[in-house]
Amino acid sequence: MILTRGFVVAASLGLVAAENGLDGWLRYAPLPEDVVAPHLDSLPSGIVLLDAVEGQPVFTAGIELTKGFRGIFSKDLSKEVKPDCNSSSVVIIGTADAYADACGSAPAEAQGLKADGFWLRTDSGGPVQIIGQNARGALYGTFEYLSMLAQGNFSSVSYASNPAVPVRWANHWDNMNNRGGHGSIERGYGGDSIFFANDQVLSNLTRVSQYARLLSSIRINAIVPNNVNADANLLSDKNLDGMARIADAFRPYGVQVGMSLNFASPQSVGGLSTFDPLDASVIKWWGQKTDQVYKRIPDFAGYLVKANSEGQPGPITYHRTLADGANMFAKAVKPHGGIVMFRAFVYDQLDYNDKKADRANAAVEYFRPLDGKFDDNVVVQVKYGPIDFQVREPASPLFANLLKSNAAIELQVTQEYLGQQCHLVYLAPLWKEILDFDLRVNNEQYFVRDILEGKRPEKAQPLGGFAGVVNVGQDLNWLGSHLAMSNLYAYGRLAWNPTEGSEAMLQDWTRLTFGLDPDVLDVITTMSMESWPAYENYTGNLGVQTLTDILHTHYGPNPASQDGNGWGQWTRADKNGIGMDRSVASGTGNAGQYPPAVAAVYENVEKTPDNLILWFHHLPYTHKLKSGSTVIQHFYDAHYAGAAAAQSFPTLWETLKGKLDDERYEHVLYRLRYQAGHSLVWRDAICTFYNKLSGIRDDHGRVGNHTHRIEAETMRLSGYSRSNVSPPETASGGVAVTASGGGGGSGSSVSSSLDVPSGTYDIAVNYYDVNPGKAKWEILINDEKIGAWTGDIEDRLGKEPSDALDGHSAARVTFRNVTIEKGDTVKITGKANGNEAAPLDYISVLPLGVVD
Repeated sequence: MILTRGFVVAASLGLVAAENGLDGWLRYAPLPEDVVAPHLDSLPSGIVLLDAVEGQPVFTAGIELTKGFRGIFSKDLSKEVKPDCNSSSVVIIGTADAYADACGSAPAEAQGLKADGFWLRTDSGGPVQIIGQNARGALYGTFEYLSMLAQGNFSSVSYASNPAVPVRWANHWDNMNNRGGHGSIERGYGGDSIFFANDQVLSNLTRVSQYARLLSSIRINAIVPNNVNADANLLSDKNLDGMARIADAFRPYGVQVGMSLNFASPQSVGGLSTFDPLDASVIKWWGQKTDQVYKRIPDFAGYLVKANSEGQPGPITYHRTLADGANMFAKAVKPHGGIVMFRAFVYDQLDYNDKKADRANAAVEYFRPLDGKFDDNVVVQVKYGPIDFQVREPASPLFANLLKSNAAIELQVTQEYLGQQCHLVYLAPLWKEILDFDLRVNNEQYFVRDILEGKRPEKAQPLGGFAGVVNVGQDLNWLGSHLAMSNLYAYGRLAWNPTEGSEAMLQDWTRLTFGLDPDVLDVITTMSMESWPAYENYTGNLGVQTLTDILHTHYGPNPASQDGNGWGQWTRADKNGIGMDRSVASGTGNAGQYPPAVAAVYENVEKTPDNLILWFHHLPYTHKLKSGSTVIQHFYDAHYAGAAAAQSFPTLWETLKGKLDDERYEHVLYRLRYQAGHSLVWRDAICTFYNKLSGIRDDHGRVGNHTHRIEAETMRLSGYSRSNVSPPETASGGVAVTASGGGGGSGSSVSSSLDVPSGTYDIAVNYYDVNPGKAKWEILINDEKIGAWTGDIEDRLGKEPSDALDGHSAARVTFRNVTIEKGDTVKITGKANGNEAAPLDYISVLPLGVVD
């Protein structure tokens, strides 16, 4: 075995039993015997808990440590009643104050900790010391210690760890409304709500407690369970009692509970005639309601408010400022120690014909005049980019315009625009680019992370930090995808320490989630670190945004949907060029919202980085980039390169067969194969759209030239007929075929003779999996069945469903190593079901190793 950076790599690792992902990275799986044996005798044998109260974090730390030692080492720890502060055989866990009371004084390094910080010492010759500035910090230190052990790291360490920021929140977009008796989640892809059902809080909150463990282990200190598009009925007595039960479930893990508010609640549920934030009756109503909340939840974290955005009510309704609205809530919670997270996501629909209109300008236009006017317990919550969680955006200029106010960055762990957890996209590198961006405030170095930490040219701000949109659900693996959990893990790590490295966090998560096998580590690292660049390449690059359907599902390709509407996620694409002119000289002026040193870069097309050039400039398709390629050729090349990278993911994963439990191996493989197929849908749709729009050919002759494909509409049709696809570029030939007879159709088929040399091929079929319905298909060679599949993606993937033939429902299935003789007949039979008329796009007969 090899020891690398404190982590033991075993030469041979036994397989673990099937796992469902419920424990995430807190599996506490047994380590291989050869890893543990040299250290077993030196491990602690007992726990000393200082001032442990049941239901509080120090008590929970003891439970976790006991569970961890039992799982990792099959070792039971004794509970020591009388603390021995010098014994090398115990782990001492407690706050600095409790340690000083029990042992005379806390170590010097543990006396200057920030709130939630901890001191961890595992040096030989004394006890393992886990000392928190508060009880929550002691629990965090315990999870840190267990993380080391679970990764086979038995290093002697002695260090303090403090949070960079005090605000480390998780936002959930859960709704109380019914969906088949369950609470729905806006932009949730991992099942129904773990908090709500039937317009009330769930009676069984077991999953909430399990989730609390995960959040605490990554040092998230507060959570808002309900949607920012808030239901005012959450404020009823019954539901506030339910929120108190949710708080009870989180409290043992040091996670406080907050709440999203509907600004119009005083009118909609309070019986008032107004919700004007300066009206005395409204102020009184919110004060009384807040008192009721804190009576039930004394450690309530505070409120999250979305106002005057996307149709939500707010203070602007009464010609009041956003600061007026935020401060009303701030004054209500301040006597109780609460804070207000006030979202800067405020914008109205725009006139597409107005060339100066720009949604990217909205946050600064609304909030820059209000800087310094927010109460000191208000935190302005800013999305990381100026639009809406796109695959690439510049850092929001608002961070450089909030120099007298508290600020938090809003990140989206949920992959709303980024593949909805059906596509592997490891998000930490994207987040790091934003956090590490130098805003050059006053022409001095100020990274975005500095602003979040409260650093300002004039004076530090006391509050700031992170808010992550998470949206876990009832799926056992929480987010719908095992690999997507790396994003939640990395979010917590970055909220604690924004300088963490993307790859280091990923590798810690991999060892904790899948074990110590170096091959597993290498494959997951390779795929994950390539995943964001690949997704950006095949969905929208050069800063043009993700070219998805912004009007509906935010999932499949639909570049035309970007323009001609009021939502402002525009590309301004026409036959001559593409991109938003956001310059001051001739465009919307967005570049000028940045400090002068940054603005000078973005204003100048020659200085603007290629990866943001279409964000800031409208350019001809023939414009030459710094790479030497034209805009349009870069589009073609990047989309082909991104899709090619996605093809490599399932192949890489297949090398791990036998090294992982079958349950997780097969679950991940299905998604990676789906992604590989869907990346081709993306590639072809985007390249075809801009090829037709620009009229400029691909220098490499790939676009529209698929020599291995047989379009379904050109085959012999029996019981099938041509059907339109919208948008048409999401079908290979612009149309598809569907089986006749609606839900009762059966025996429909397409067939064709194969004019290929005799040999072994892979046969890929592109089809549409429409919801609702579970059509069935069979594929035959010379009437001999070689495979079959069912349209059941809606049961296997959590993405937004589609009831139409489009880029959302498009999918691909491949049958490998099929022996074909020249002149053989390939036939696909389809049986419709429900709304799914067994639709087909094309068949590809591929030489081995070739992707069309």
